[in-house]
Amino acid sequence: MKSARKWNILVTGGAGYVGSALIPKLIAVGHTVTVLDLYLYGEDVLAPSRESKRLREIKGDIRNPNTVADALKGCDAVIHLACISNDPSYDLDPDLGKSINFDCFQPLVRTAKDKGVERFIYASSSSVYGIKDDPEVTEELVLEPLTDYSKFKAMCEDVLMKESAPGFTTTTIRPSTVCGYAPRQRMDVVVNVLTNHAVHNGVVKVLGGSQKRPNIHIDDMTNLYLFLLDQPHEKIDQKIYNAGYENHTVMQLAELVRAAVGTELQREVSIRTEKTDDLRSYHVSSAKIERELGFVANHTIEQASREIVVAINDGRLVDSMNNPLYFNIKTMQDIALK
Repeated sequence: MKSARKWNILVTGGAGYVGSALIPKLIAVGHTVTVLDLYLYGEDVLAPSRESKRLREIKGDIRNPNTVADALKGCDAVIHLACISNDPSYDLDPDLGKSINFDCFQPLVRTAKDKGVERFIYASSSSVYGIKDDPEVTEELVLEPLTDYSKFKAMCEDVLMKESAPGFTTTTIRPSTVCGYAPRQRMDVVVNVLTNHAVHNGVVKVLGGSQKRPNIHIDDMTNLYLFLLDQPHEKIDQKIYNAGYENHTVMQLAELVRAAVGTELQREVSIRTEKTDDLRSYHVSSAKIERELGFVANHTIEQASREIVVAINDGRLVDSMNNPLYFNIKTMQDIALK
């Protein structure tokens, strides 16, 4: 299915986990794409897309104003994915995290406006809510971020909202934790972690179990960005949307993974529980984006798990328990980025 409008899109962080799955889809429906990324997790994650004349790649730092200005040439849309992702990676070097996740955000947004960009889509995080007792965590609730990572995600949302202007449509998405297979794989997010251990150890290790962890399949996440590009300006301007699938407890996720891996490998997989002091529980409602735009995530946790099993078995994922390219914190430690 071809997109209604052919955008010229800058995707920051386009060689990351979500970006590596998104870029081929953008090209396939007719968009032209510029990727700005440091390529910390491999130079070849976008290799299959390099056959297209509609892909431009810039290996560079979003903190460099000249690099950003060059990347934005000719672009009329931005999907901003680039960040130091997750709390452990951020906490390795908080100053680095702040410089990438927050300090360069407003300059990026303002340069995009100056260059004639019409649409700016920002990937925030469902972690901006903190811990809520509300049965339905909706976009209208007060944000109570618990960590610097989530605090700066929330602050970027405010910056983007204030920069919104006629002719410059802004949209913020608060994704749940992404799961499933991508060319630039992550094995440090909950469903993927559980699957990896189930495949290699025959055991799904659960810390606690009662905590809720919202997830979204990477196909749903990437499809949402394509979907937003096709929406009229007035429907999504200055809007904020949660993006998730069903809310599951960690134990429920473990049961789904055990079933998926056991079916795929035709062997028994057990669950082992251990106590944890971290009983933070997150759950989000994705009713607003369904109600207003008609978008519903429909890829399951089982699908995500089985896809990873297949990728391990067919060799696309190599040494998935130890390869630092699949673990953000290991790679960040190895490269010592400043």
